[in-house]
Amino acid sequence: MSTMNRQLRLKTRPEGLVQRENFDLVEQSLDELKDGEVQVRVLYISMDPTNRVWMRDIPQYMPPVAIGEVMRGLGIGRVVKSRSSHYSEGDLVQGITGWQDFLVFHDSAKGYVRLPADPGIPLPTLLGACGMSGVTAYYGMTDIAPVQAGETMVVSAAAGSVGSIAGQIGKIMGARVVGIAGGADKCRYLVDELGFDAAVDYKAEGWKQVLKEATPDGIHVNFENVGGEIMASVLSRMVIGGRVALCGLISGYNSDGRPGDNFGVIVMKRLIVRGFLILDYTKTKEAVHALAGWIREGKLKAEETVADGLENAPVVLNRLFDGSHKGKLLLKVASDV
Repeated sequence: MSTMNRQLRLKTRPEGLVQRENFDLVEQSLDELKDGEVQVRVLYISMDPTNRVWMRDIPQYMPPVAIGEVMRGLGIGRVVKSRSSHYSEGDLVQGITGWQDFLVFHDSAKGYVRLPADPGIPLPTLLGACGMSGVTAYYGMTDIAPVQAGETMVVSAAAGSVGSIAGQIGKIMGARVVGIAGGADKCRYLVDELGFDAAVDYKAEGWKQVLKEATPDGIHVNFENVGGEIMASVLSRMVIGGRVALCGLISGYNSDGRPGDNFGVIVMKRLIVRGFLILDYTKTKEAVHALAGWIREGKLKAEETVADGLENAPVVLNRLFDGSHKGKLLLKVASDV
């Protein structure tokens, strides 16, 4: 009996928020495996801002998802069939799984990582704090704009999957860390649970004054995830020679908006601004080892928001932009057995 595979294929390019109608949910039977091929049951899919970028027909670091293609997405799954000497049934596989129930790939394909059958860390954490989100934060904090003990660091989207880890790494390094997030609950979470020194609610009236009061000695490092007015406000508080790790500009991902062109403050304050992509990182094993160690030692807290159902992926993705999640946002496709 053949296995049926559900796939979410891009039907139309979204304008604004993603809609279910932008995708076709298609069922097709899987062919018998050929030599070297592996069949993986997708368990969790990572919901990332870059998913929204991939839907847009604009120049970017990877080709946009074409109309009719399975939506690209990172995920983790378990091998259920294998005709490869490199993968065995029961192995965990991490990589680009796509928005579908099953992934079939040849063992010569790049970008897939075989994990131990029992990694000792919850699968959602492997996609979050010990996955791309955590490694991105580690990369930014250690290679792009390292923060020194005693300095002040500000991180935007601080309650999200990358920002929450970046801020905690800043604390581990001895910095004063200020997080910017939307809503009083998230701000309390940053301070009371993650150990940030202060938090700024950008949805509250007078938040710019609160930012000023939280950074009396200026800002040495900005870990930027948002862009727009928030980034402009942070840059205005930076010290001469401050460093900016430009990780994302999520405020413009659902529109045709472009980053602001007010570079005067960058010149005036001689800021070092460096954009970066996790694709360029070459020390992933080092990062995962450090992150996992901090989690085991209780120095770093990992939190995930898990939604259910492959068919809900388009709507769940929007939670990245309305702020209705904490930590890493994931979609559970199937239970692990």
